[in-house]
Amino acid sequence: MAQDLSGPCWIMALRQTRGRGRRGRDWHDPEGNFAATYISRPGGPVEQVAQRSFVAALAVHDALVGVTGRPGSFALKWPNDVLLNGGKLVGILLESIGHSAQVSHLAIGIGVNLLHAPHGEDGALRPVSLLSETGIAITPEEFLDALAPAYARWEQQLVTYGFAPVRQAWLNNAARLGERIVARTVQDSHEGTFEGIDATGALLLRTAQGRRIIPAADVFF
Repeated sequence: MAQDLSGPCWIMALRQTRGRGRRGRDWHDPEGNFAATYISRPGGPVEQVAQRSFVAALAVHDALVGVTGRPGSFALKWPNDVLLNGGKLVGILLESIGHSAQVSHLAIGIGVNLLHAPHGEDGALRPVSLLSETGIAITPEEFLDALAPAYARWEQQLVTYGFAPVRQAWLNNAARLGERIVARTVQDSHEGTFEGIDATGALLLRTAQGRRIIPAADVFF
């Protein structure tokens, strides 16, 4: 649909049967959970556009705090998850189309376990739902009403001031900052201390061999 849209647009699915996450993994989405995609034309190089993963995470975080009133319960897991009481509540997936490393259209898919927590993968964080952890039941429509303005605020921050304030806000809510984690890329696995993210959003990991800058990986606690 992206080519036919005149401007930014939220598209929400009340029922999703073939959801997917990073690296083509299945994303299970029982009825009553939130599944929506934000489509826009941000322009710019891929590396810069990809920073909207952090914008989306902060927007989801703010929306969740807004509907629950529990700021201390949520944390952000690099690169694109939101946690509730240490369990995985939210997944975010960025996809784009463009030419010559320039992005013409960006789709940010967001899945939130509002009512149901699907079965998790071996070795991954336990999935949780908003209902099971807080007792709060909200509809996908209600959550989108909170998420859309939150995303607009953080998008404006990025466009106006660059990535620096987004980066700092993300770090203020980061899970396991300063603790031992494992970052697995397609080829390698690295264990070390999570020191933060750099000015591009890449993971900073202090290992026995020195500091590593990891632009893409799956993180395990």
